[in-house]
Amino acid sequence: MNRHFAVLAVASLALVFGTQPVAVADADRGVEILVGGVPQRHYAHRGRLYVEALKGREYAIRLHNPYPVRVAVALSVDGLNTIDARQTTAADARKWALDPHQTITISGWQTSQTEARRFEFTTEARSYGQSLGATANLGVISAAFFKERVLSVVPDASNDAAKLPAAAPRARQETPAAAAKRADEYAATGMGRRTGHAVTQISMDLEKAPVRTTNIRYEFRPQLVSLGILPQAPAADALQRRERARGFAPAFCPEPPSRN
Repeated sequence: MNRHFAVLAVASLALVFGTQPVAVADADRGVEILVGGVPQRHYAHRGRLYVEALKGREYAIRLHNPYPVRVAVALSVDGLNTIDARQTTAADARKWALDPHQTITISGWQTSQTEARRFEFTTEARSYGQSLGATANLGVISAAFFKERVLSVVPDASNDAAKLPAAAPRARQETPAAAAKRADEYAATGMGRRTGHAVTQISMDLEKAPVRTTNIRYEFRPQLVSLGILPQAPAADALQRRERARGFAPAFCPEPPSRN
């Protein structure tokens, strides 16, 4: 079983958790947000990257090392380190360690040597950051990549230009009433169900400055619309809808949708 590492405190120690290798078509994606195992689409807007937060859904963060040397990744959600929930600089943060060209998936907040609590899109009021009194950075996922120091120079042919995933889950269409109700809700991350996440600590000697930093903002759909990132859904014309009504249709009464 493969194990993944995360670096501790002064960037000299690291942790690893068990997982299977993941094939990544594009070696320079670096950071992806997964919902149901599917990468969420990145939206570039005014120099920032955004993803749509799907309220109540669990998500995971996939990290890929595009370099031919080991890296340690300082990963924070809502400004909280995903390993110990501390608020520090990226250089001082505990970090996840990846072998050359390795891909790992971080599914939640590391709560012990063997367990984590799943990341879950929720509101600010129900977020993990709110419970800790740390609300300054809600709605941001940050990953800083630090290369391990090596004695010899290793050619690095990777391309650091940001590339966006093509596939994305289709969001469920909201009714106008539901959209109005959620217009003042802002996305944050809560602590979901427990999951196995065994880790091991290792030592690494890292470069002082990150070789790459990725920041991803996430918001619910109404906020993405308000920011001009997603288009406004066309308003339904009630009169035209009624004009299209034809009465009977050749079918049986359908079962109501499940509320579970």
